[in-house]
Amino acid sequence: MFEAVEELVGEHADLEKQLADPSVHSDQANARKLNKRYAELTPIIATFRAWKQTGDDIETAKELAADDPDFAAEVKELTQAREELTEKLRLLLVPRDPSDDKDVLLEVKAGAGGDESALFAGDLLRMYLRYAERVGWKTEIIDATESELGGYKDVQVSVRTKGGNGATEPGQGVWARLKYEGGVHRVQRVPATESQGRIHTSAAGVLVTPEAEEVEVEINANDLRIDVYRSSGPGGQSVNTTDSAVRITHIPTGVVASCQNEKSQLQNKEQAMRILRSRLLAAAQEAAEQEASDVRRSQVRSVDRSEKIRTYNFPENRISDHRTGFKAYNLDQVLDGDLDAVIQACVDTDSAAKLAAAN
Repeated sequence: MFEAVEELVGEHADLEKQLADPSVHSDQANARKLNKRYAELTPIIATFRAWKQTGDDIETAKELAADDPDFAAEVKELTQAREELTEKLRLLLVPRDPSDDKDVLLEVKAGAGGDESALFAGDLLRMYLRYAERVGWKTEIIDATESELGGYKDVQVSVRTKGGNGATEPGQGVWARLKYEGGVHRVQRVPATESQGRIHTSAAGVLVTPEAEEVEVEINANDLRIDVYRSSGPGGQSVNTTDSAVRITHIPTGVVASCQNEKSQLQNKEQAMRILRSRLLAAAQEAAEQEASDVRRSQVRSVDRSEKIRTYNFPENRISDHRTGFKAYNLDQVLDGDLDAVIQACVDTDSAAKLAAAN
């Protein structure tokens, strides 16, 4: 493992020289690419150098301990520090998901449970919006179909870093955290629609896809069918009076994206194109990764309670993630956006699996 780091040290030094050359920055696209790779390698190189230094320090401390037993404690401390650095370096060398730095489109869909499921979908949406606010991400509801009782039958939201795609530390993008949310979420509680006080179980589905950049998906205008129609639901004076809603169909694949939330047809078309581009990217990645890990493909196929990834138990104030074994009794805080511990359990489980596969 550490032999491979020596090669990365050379690559890191070469990148440093290139980035110090002013002429490199005349090509902004290339400069961003070099900067991104340099930022990816920097924590690995820094940890590797610290690991090597502790090795030298241990040898020195052992020599001193031979004459002075007081240095034995220092040898023990340095040995422990080296073990911790070894584990940190192993984790840093785990293959990264190339989409980790991307922003995402997140969709919440009501499923089994009728009106109660739609209400729960609204709770999940609020949870993600609060979490994004805590982390410092930007959110924008792109399209939504509300239920009669105030929940959502279907809602799509864009979640982005402040600077948009790529403007973040390596591995700290929105996808790196929210990709583990894709799947069926089950709720157990007394619904607002229940008059007898009985606990019901219902489910809502969450689908998370990395948002595509324009350069990643080529869309031929001749392959698109664009339909306009009148908006429905809340939205002000333009609702049901102008053909501002837009539906775009990608004819070769049959993928459809629509938007009706904006006031103008042009704005709705732009939003629908964003959704379409990301869905086509997700479909292309899915086709190319037939034999890959099922982490990303554990997205919702049918919103059925039997396919649950997580349970939200209101009577016990308990949240349980069935993939990682995580369990906590602070459901009220989680639904208020305190998702870090739940997501970190998924990150740790994923890293451990990748580390085991690499050994």
